[in-house]
Amino acid sequence: MIVCIAEKPSVARDIANVLGAKQDRGGFLEGNGYQVTWTFGHLCELKEPGEYSPLWKSWSLSQLPMIPPRFGIKLKNDKGIEKQFAIIEKLMQAADAIINCGDAGQEGELIQRWVMQKAGARCPVQRLWISSLTEEAIREGFHTLKDQSNYQSLYEAGLCRAIGDWTLGMNATRLYTLKYGVNRQILSIGRVQTPTLALIVSRQQEIDNFKPETYWVLTTIYRDTTFTAVMEEGDRGFKTQEEGEQALAAIRELPFTITDVQKKSGKEAPPRLFDLTSLQVECNKKFGYSAEQTLQLIQSLYEKKVATYPRVDTTYLPTDIYPKCPQILAAMTPYAGFIQPLLNTGKPLSKSSKVFDNSKVTDHHAIIPTHVPVVNAALTDMEKRVYDLIARRFIGVFYPECKFEQTTVLGEVRREGLHVATFDDVIPFRASGKRITDPAWRVLWEKKKTDDAAPADEDRQQDEERTLPAFKKGESGPHTPNLAEKQTTPPKPYTEATLLRAMETAGKLVEDEELRDALKENGIGRPSTRAAIIETLFKRGYIRRVRKSLAPTPTGIELIGLIHEELLKSAELTGIWERKLRQIERCEYDAKTFIEELKQMVTELVMAVLSDNTNRHVTAASTQ
Repeated sequence: MIVCIAEKPSVARDIANVLGAKQDRGGFLEGNGYQVTWTFGHLCELKEPGEYSPLWKSWSLSQLPMIPPRFGIKLKNDKGIEKQFAIIEKLMQAADAIINCGDAGQEGELIQRWVMQKAGARCPVQRLWISSLTEEAIREGFHTLKDQSNYQSLYEAGLCRAIGDWTLGMNATRLYTLKYGVNRQILSIGRVQTPTLALIVSRQQEIDNFKPETYWVLTTIYRDTTFTAVMEEGDRGFKTQEEGEQALAAIRELPFTITDVQKKSGKEAPPRLFDLTSLQVECNKKFGYSAEQTLQLIQSLYEKKVATYPRVDTTYLPTDIYPKCPQILAAMTPYAGFIQPLLNTGKPLSKSSKVFDNSKVTDHHAIIPTHVPVVNAALTDMEKRVYDLIARRFIGVFYPECKFEQTTVLGEVRREGLHVATFDDVIPFRASGKRITDPAWRVLWEKKKTDDAAPADEDRQQDEERTLPAFKKGESGPHTPNLAEKQTTPPKPYTEATLLRAMETAGKLVEDEELRDALKENGIGRPSTRAAIIETLFKRGYIRRVRKSLAPTPTGIELIGLIHEELLKSAELTGIWERKLRQIERCEYDAKTFIEELKQMVTELVMAVLSDNTNRHVTAASTQ
């Protein structure tokens, strides 16, 4: 008998239907030579400190660092889990072969390997690796099963991640709680959660310490168009009101002259496909969904077979997906008005290297719709919104680039002996405008009141057109100048969207998508875990929501303030650690070396904190 083990009962049923295992045996499905069972996510976990040594049961500084000679796993203490595991154990010990049908990723590999180890499985194991739960994908996956040994490095990376989180988290939490906590207040320290908290605290401190600077901006209106004075590089405007008013008075009665009209044609590529982080960012910006909500929604769309595997960190597709794209598009009937122009041209769909690139795809590709018609799926309103974002991005990548015309108009007010502030004889002005000449993919985001099936993405209207009048070089005439007082503004607090981006790039503010891709290697956390990290900070009382923004609580601020060890709070150092885990996954770094480095780092951390003779403590109470 062949035993298949999936990560959820719903996924197990999908697999069992394809295999013909229709008989429900309670805890597994059977038929056609297969027994299909399931876990509920993690059934096993690393043992608690006290299970390695009785000396580690109680919290004591003298027992740190706690580094087991060999890490062990245990079954979670839950009656439902114990009952299901007993079924799995019985099936696996009698199996002729096992097929690991866990989620196709690092965490999914770890979950099922631990279960098989705990169950004492001894038979050959193969791996099912699929990116969607459609019947076609499952059948194709079973035809291309691979030996589990092919995924050993994936398991080792997941194991190193778990051991790293345990070793640093257990030791640092006890260390800081005993050394700096008061009134039995537990100070939770985590490999990813603490650098993430440090980002939020640092941003809040920048805001609190910000001192606004006042400056004055000179503008003038000529032919119903606002022109702004061009200052020296680095200057926002006049540094004193006196300088600004002097310039205003000097040019008030003088004519305004157009000195140059520059027109430049440009193209804008369609938005990239979604990875998990960019989808979470978009859903937070557009709908206010938390990262955790978005993950649950896209996971549900995956299980309802209308979207592909969600826990991905690439925005690219492999080339073998390209032949399937017409079928996927044809099934997206609510979007027929956008799709028919693509399919009815008689030409192949476009195949951009910004979309299809095998070198940018490892285990999974970008999140896209499947060929299962969405009209047949019972989606909630929230799921429909998320699906709509994914669908429009997918359709959009086959559209041509948007074409626009950028116009820059330069003008001036000139008078010999002007001598105003930094200007001699002339004050230059500038105005710019943008006109879309061919919207192309932008039609997907145009506002349509009648389009109830697919809500429009209003965010795509952010680059509003500003069409300038037809100016001619040399023309001149009266104008209406104005001086406005302005102030510099502090950095904006993090939202979940901007925090996710900061975690992805180890705290570096990066707008360019290609540069962001390069920094993902050093991002902190994984796409699948970042939402849970943010939720953990809320549960610990270290951060709170202020409308749409995230702010640290007094406890969170104090905790980061007393941590002097950069290893614990530096997003950059944590990002380097993440890079090594990814290298282990690619067989480019040795797992044993990682563990030895980990042990040394934690030992040094403990010694450094124990030698601290200051009287620092966290005194603030947690605030939700």
